[in-house]
Amino acid sequence: MIYPIVAYGHPNLRKIAVDIDKDYPNLDKFIESMYESMYESNGVGLAAPQVNRSIRLFVVDATPFSDEIPEPIEFKRVFINAKIIERTGDDWAFQEGCLSVPGINEEVMRPAKIRIQYYDENWEFHDEYFDDIPARIIQHEYDHLEGILFVDRLSPLRKTILKGKLMDIAKGKTKVSYRMIYPKLKNKRK
Repeated sequence: MIYPIVAYGHPNLRKIAVDIDKDYPNLDKFIESMYESMYESNGVGLAAPQVNRSIRLFVVDATPFSDEIPEPIEFKRVFINAKIIERTGDDWAFQEGCLSVPGINEEVMRPAKIRIQYYDENWEFHDEYFDDIPARIIQHEYDHLEGILFVDRLSPLRKTILKGKLMDIAKGKTKVSYRMIYPKLKNKRK
């Protein structure tokens, strides 16, 4: 099943997501649908709050970045109940976009390396370090679990400049190739 993506301005994007347990209803099917939804919308990561479920789960697949960097990336993972324990290294800028904020790409500063604890889809516990592109994608998706969007990490001036575009997204005044739920429309799906 391909889920519609909730757009900027939707209240679920601002909630702190809750942990789940292995008895979460239809978890395997939900994870499969998360990947389908991410691929359908050409994303490299997707967090459950973006499909209107306020739970601590996100999926990533960094394979599309293999064309842009010297070393190919094979990084496809499910993160359940993730907690970033440590952020280290110099902050570095990278153009980020978001399926919930279509048409806006901005340079965001983030630490180069993270340590994260999480469960995978088989409920195996992991305590791992990631750097570079994988760390970037994880931090972006993790922010969704904390009710934070990448535009929140921009300078106040940049946010002011983008305010009109962000309000247009909330009102459904944007063109995307995937289904979305817009918070400011009477008919919430487009």
